Amino acid sequence: TIYQEDNTLHMFYRAVRNGNYSSIGHIKLEGPLNIIEKKEEPIIFPEYDYEIHGVEDPRIVSLDGIFYLFYTAYDGKNARAAFATSKDLINWEKHGLITPSISYEDAKNLFKQSHLKHKYFHFVSYIKDITAPDVLLWEKDCYLFPEKYNNNFVFMHRILPDIQLIDFKDFNQLKDLKYWEEYLKKLDQHVLMEPEFSYESHHIGGGAPLINTPLGWLLIYHAVEDTNAGQIYHASAALLEKEPPFRVIGRLKKPLFSPKEDYEKMGDVWNVVFPTGTAIFKNRLYIYYG
Repeated sequence: TIYQEDNTLHMFYRAVRNGNYSSIGHIKLEGPLNIIEKKEEPIIFPEYDYEIHGVEDPRIVSLDGIFYLFYTAYDGKNARAAFATSKDLINWEKHGLITPSISYEDAKNLFKQSHLKHKYFHFVSYIKDITAPDVLLWEKDCYLFPEKYNNNFVFMHRILPDIQLIDFKDFNQLKDLKYWEEYLKKLDQHVLMEPEFSYESHHIGGGAPLINTPLGWLLIYHAVEDTNAGQIYHASAALLEKEPPFRVIGRLKKPLFSPKEDYEKMGDVWNVVFPTGTAIFKNRLYIYYG
C-alpha cells in the first residue's frame, strides 16, 4: 500500500519468511520507482495470538492528521481485520481486531435473517471445508474512506463474495459483537458491489485505498475468476458517487490487467495480480500490486 507526499512515496509491504509468516515492512521511494530508503526491521509484526501467523495485505489511509494502517491478522486458521495508527509513519500503535470474532455457523444464522443470495451460504461451507468447522468469519480487504460523512467513519470491507460498507462514529463500536450481529442481520442492505462480469465469477474484494477524482471515488479492486484450470486474480476499476450511499456509477466490463508475466502466473499462489496501492505522477496513475 502507498502513501504519497508530493514526489515521495511511503510503501508498506507484506514480507514473508520461512513457514509463510508475514510482517509489514516500510520503504521510501523518490518518484514512482526509485527506492531511497528501506527499513531493516518490520514496522508491524506478529505479537498477539490473533495474528501469530502473520500480518498481511496492508492498506493505509490518512484522515484528520492520523495515519490508519489496516491489515489482515492471520492466526493460521482465522483471517480477521486489525489496524494500527501513527502520526509520523514511523511510530505505530496497534489497536487490535475490528471485525467480529464470530463463527461461520453463527454468521450463517444471522445471514438467514437477511435477503442475501445463496452464494453467501456457499462460502460458509467453502471456508469451513478448506480450514476447519469452527473457523471464524473471514474478513479481508478493509480500509476507510479518506473523508468522514456526518461525522462518521465509512469503512469498506469484504465478506465473501461481495464488497460491503459500514459506517460508525467510534472504532470501539467495531469491537462490540452485538453491533456486528445487528449489522450482519441486515448485511444485504450494506452491499456496495457484487460480482457482475465473468472475470469476477468467484468473488471481488477491495484493492487500493480510494482515489478522489472530480467525477467520484475511483476504486481499484481485485476480481477472482473461477475456471477449470483454477482461480485467476484480475485488477479492475469502478467509480463511486461522492456522497452516501456511494452508488456505483461505472465499472469495467473487462479487467484493467490480468496475469501475463511468468512472475504473475507462477509462485506461491498462481495466476495473481493483486492491486493494493496507487500513486499519481504527472497525471499518470501508477498501480502497485502483488
